[in-house]
Amino acid sequence: MEPSNDTQIPEFLLLGLSEDPELQPLLFGLFLSMYLITVSGNLLLILAASSDSQLHTPMYFFLANLSFADICFTSTTVPKMLWNIQTQSKVITYAGCLMQMCFLMIFSVLDIYLLAVMAYDRFAAICHPLHYMVIMNPQLCGLLVLMSWVISVLHSFLQTSMVLRLSFCTEMEIPHFFCELNQMIQLACSDTFLSNMVMYFAAVLLVGGPLAGILYSYSKIVSSILGISSAQGKYKAFSTCASHLSVVSLFFCTSLGVYLSSAATQSSHASAVASVMYTVVTPMLNPFIYSLRNRDISRALKRMSVKEST
Repeated sequence: MEPSNDTQIPEFLLLGLSEDPELQPLLFGLFLSMYLITVSGNLLLILAASSDSQLHTPMYFFLANLSFADICFTSTTVPKMLWNIQTQSKVITYAGCLMQMCFLMIFSVLDIYLLAVMAYDRFAAICHPLHYMVIMNPQLCGLLVLMSWVISVLHSFLQTSMVLRLSFCTEMEIPHFFCELNQMIQLACSDTFLSNMVMYFAAVLLVGGPLAGILYSYSKIVSSILGISSAQGKYKAFSTCASHLSVVSLFFCTSLGVYLSSAATQSSHASAVASVMYTVVTPMLNPFIYSLRNRDISRALKRMSVKEST
């Protein structure tokens, strides 16, 4: 019997994090709270960076774009999960699954490239302070963000087109709370060799490249900081990139932890639970990291609250 074509598949089932009915209200309240905190926190960062003239610098321009990407990244998965819990339904249409997977890849790759761009910005600021404003001119900043968007969209369209080539049989259950590329490929009953090769090659290229750039930038930053004679100068130089370094460590450590743990345990449920870290927790924590460890952001947020109160 020939496998049915993917365009004839009406729907998939997202199994979520737990099938225990007693846990559903707890999961709904927890993820709704985390989602609201993520959206409001990142919106505050965007408003602070755009409304305060002192924050009209390349670093905060990239930060505002990162916050926007984080809002979209979380909004791709959590609202659908909350809807399924509330309606006691696990259904997602084939078209809806493809769209969710497509946008998830766009904003996850965009996050990675923006973090790499921000690392280059910190490298230019610390290693070439006298030429910083010449190097990080508005045209280059806009071009770097545009290139990040273009690469992210092209990668997503490539992977989505590879999934469109696949055929699916009767197994429609996705052991996750969102439609993830690897899970979709595993469900296919047609030959997935080409899709797997494209997925792994793109992962190595699109993650390895930015990660190598981040590591190179920070190796130069560390050597430059060590060359500063005064302790106060070292602290000031390090404090300008401490927030970004914290976000980079959180994002990549949680992402790698998810895939290493899922590979070790071979458990789809464990992978789904671990995925919460980089899809929900990391975007939620980013505003706190930047606001608590960055005096400029803290002052801008205070000025905003004073204006609102008056």
